[in-house]
Amino acid sequence: MAIHGLLMFLGSFSLVRLLRGAMDFDCIDAHYVYPDGCAAILLGKVFNLPVIVTARGSDINLFPAFRSIRPQIRWTLQRASGVIGVSAALKDAMVALGIARETIKVIGNGVDLARFEPIDSKEAKNHLGIPMDARAIVSVGALTPIKGLQFLIPSLARILPRYPKARLYIVGEGNDRNKLQSLIQELGLEEHVFLVGSKPNEELKFWYSAADLSCLVSAREGWPNVVLESLACGTPVLATPIGGIPEILTSQELGVFVEQNRESIATGLEFALGKQWERSAIASYARRRTWDDVAIEVENYLSSCLEKII
Repeated sequence: MAIHGLLMFLGSFSLVRLLRGAMDFDCIDAHYVYPDGCAAILLGKVFNLPVIVTARGSDINLFPAFRSIRPQIRWTLQRASGVIGVSAALKDAMVALGIARETIKVIGNGVDLARFEPIDSKEAKNHLGIPMDARAIVSVGALTPIKGLQFLIPSLARILPRYPKARLYIVGEGNDRNKLQSLIQELGLEEHVFLVGSKPNEELKFWYSAADLSCLVSAREGWPNVVLESLACGTPVLATPIGGIPEILTSQELGVFVEQNRESIATGLEFALGKQWERSAIASYARRRTWDDVAIEVENYLSSCLEKII
């Protein structure tokens, strides 16, 4: 991992040289500080091009913990002509690494309105084969320990006496599938928790619209798209207050914050399932920020960085 940045630079050098010869471009826009941003800075030096680097999550929240990677991340950020963080939390983390606060621009992600829109709950349940009387809960993400599913699944068991028709649908794949399936069987939740596997992005609107609640109980996040996508479908979110999530869930009318433990999650599930949510208002809130809005902000920032250089 310590030489991934160098290897990416070497692997992309010939292609960038061909592109440079075929067209006149003004800068390199690199997403993910390491290894991508590191490779981009090296390319920028060779081709005399400014580089703008975007931090997206683990590149700042996790990788600096590695002693061989931390200096390369700081080197990359210090030499970039511009730095973007997809959340204010990532900006603070980069400042803690010694990067000047005024050099960092926060540009949060957006949502694709063509893919994420509210669908009638009955229609969505019928499409997915979910019982009409089910209190459906959905969690979209990789089956890895960081996502906290090992806490979410037992939490569902705790609320079944009050919500016997609760059903948890976990959309995603990962190395923990067998462990999670064993946990489901151990708790006797085969009729209540379902690992439905990965689904095409275009299908997710049906899962969100069929659900009473969406859950993301991660230990670490940058700016998770699944939160805004769920809200765009009118579905409230139960989540841990980490990374950029508090910057998305800015009101108690959008969701519920919990800690990553069984008791807190169970309490949050009961509260959320018992609350009357204004789903149309939730959808309207999320749909105010599209990827077109993000693109305009990024373009404006790139232009401002180039103006400073010129």
